[in-house]
Amino acid sequence: MVPNASPYERGKDDVRLDLCVRRAREANAALAYANLIGGQDELVFDGDSILVAANGDLLARGPQFEEALIVADLELPAATGVLAGQAVDADDGTTITVKPVTLPPAGQPTPAGGPGERFWPRLSDPAEVYAALVTGTRDYVRKNGFRSVILALSGGIDSALTATIAMDAIGPDNVHVVLMPSRYSSDHSVTDAEDLARRQGLNALTIPIKSVVDAFAEELGPAGFPETGLPAENLQARVRGMILMSLSNAAGHLVLTTGNKSELATGYSTLYGDSAGGFGPIKDVPKTLVWELSRWRNQEAVRNGATPPIPENSITKPPSAELAPGQLDTDSLPPYDVLDALLDDYVERDMGSAELIAAGHDPALVERVIRLVDTAEYKRRQYPPGPKISQKNFGRDRRLPITSRWREPHQD
Repeated sequence: MVPNASPYERGKDDVRLDLCVRRAREANAALAYANLIGGQDELVFDGDSILVAANGDLLARGPQFEEALIVADLELPAATGVLAGQAVDADDGTTITVKPVTLPPAGQPTPAGGPGERFWPRLSDPAEVYAALVTGTRDYVRKNGFRSVILALSGGIDSALTATIAMDAIGPDNVHVVLMPSRYSSDHSVTDAEDLARRQGLNALTIPIKSVVDAFAEELGPAGFPETGLPAENLQARVRGMILMSLSNAAGHLVLTTGNKSELATGYSTLYGDSAGGFGPIKDVPKTLVWELSRWRNQEAVRNGATPPIPENSITKPPSAELAPGQLDTDSLPPYDVLDALLDDYVERDMGSAELIAAGHDPALVERVIRLVDTAEYKRRQYPPGPKISQKNFGRDRRLPITSRWREPHQD
């Protein structure tokens, strides 16, 4: 019997089963692997308990991300050795008396797709990732004593997916979203955000930030604060962060950040702005996976006869921070399919620059992305926790020194 707390990672279910099969064969004994379910800080435990016979045959397998009682009868050889009531002298001189234990009556087994079945269906990759994000968010909120969450809803895909995860985790009545349009916000960013709030039944509040940003800029002007450029863009993000934290203080909401792993890797975020908050549900989710999960969640809604929770325009439109006229993410970053492939090799697989170039990545892009990732460590240290779904998430698994003169040598 193996009581375990094995945290979730994508693709780990196959590794787990292989491990149980090998250990059962080595010990020539049936093996019951009972795994924890729930979230703790950044870790998410997915259940997926397994029972295998001495020869490695799979006898039962429980659900993922759901508690269940799995009942299976085994034909086992009679036990040999110490009987109940006998005393045994241990090697260290202590005496152990074996006492009988009376177990309470077993409860009724939870059906696994039908009465008497012992095998729960496996979740698809997007389904299990999404379940991990919902489980991690729900338990972080509840176990830390919060009753509600608040987040900025921009009309973009990251905040849309974050709001949907929160809605599925703790219910729409407990999710508060704030629309904070600026002078550069497009009409569709507001209408898409309003559409999502209506679809999901969320508590929505609109607070335009133009006058607040102008007041800050006017007071900072004598100190040489520029009217345009990166400082002016970051000021907008920080005003939004200040508004969210103020509303959190006033009502006791937990602030959710909406940044994804691609942005976190490259430092494409504003300290004390969009990175301000208490929990980041998609912190370990690359941008391309954000789109995949959003499409999957909408498809699941349609399959179940429900309204898709995410507006189609939030999924299909080009991503933008909308902090400057006509701004797009691709102004500062390569296309996300190219970026995520490179980040996966550099972050997850620990490839150096020579290996990355040999794998087919553009040499100039390799040099640029490595520099972005390595120099953004100070930002990542100040980012809130979020559910771990990869083998190497930032903060827990991949942590670099902030102060270092070493740089990955450029490969010609």
